Amino acid sequence: MSDSLQPATLVRDYLPQLLEAAKQGPVLDLACGAGQNGLLCLAAGASVVFADRSEQQLDKCRQAIERLPDEMQQRATLWLVDFEQPDQSPLDGKQFGAILVFRYLHRPLIPAIREALMPGGLLVYETFTVENRQFGRPSRAEFLLELGELQQWFGDWRILFSEEFVAADKAMGQIVVARVG
Repeated sequence: MSDSLQPATLVRDYLPQLLEAAKQGPVLDLACGAGQNGLLCLAAGASVVFADRSEQQLDKCRQAIERLPDEMQQRATLWLVDFEQPDQSPLDGKQFGAILVFRYLHRPLIPAIREALMPGGLLVYETFTVENRQFGRPSRAEFLLELGELQQWFGDWRILFSEEFVAADKAMGQIVVARVG
């Protein structure tokens, strides 16, 4: 399995807290791609909603889930959804114990993410910053965080971990792990 298909280090590091939060409601793996982060949570005992706008990516998740024991398969939900529809939020009225967001940014969705996380829930968010332009893609402003932007959005929550980083001289990003309340 390539590194890109391995669960994120943050998910591994915060797995006990994610499982605790998942007792309140499912984990949402938002813009899940191949689902490697949600699959780790699923294998550890959480119910997980794998959400992506790509049928191909969700098919990869489905294939991985089908190789798991039936008990785990029953805790997995695939959700084909476009989070970038104007004047709509697919998260309206939904609640999650934890939300995972990696390598994805759609600023209009931030208020809905805040609303969808249950009290005591856990958010793990990691994506690229404007400094990433020096390494290539993504390079468009709408896909890149300003320095400190995640901290500003979630600064009123209990921040468990926050960092701006360079990964092996090939990417620059920003991380926040925060608990509601």
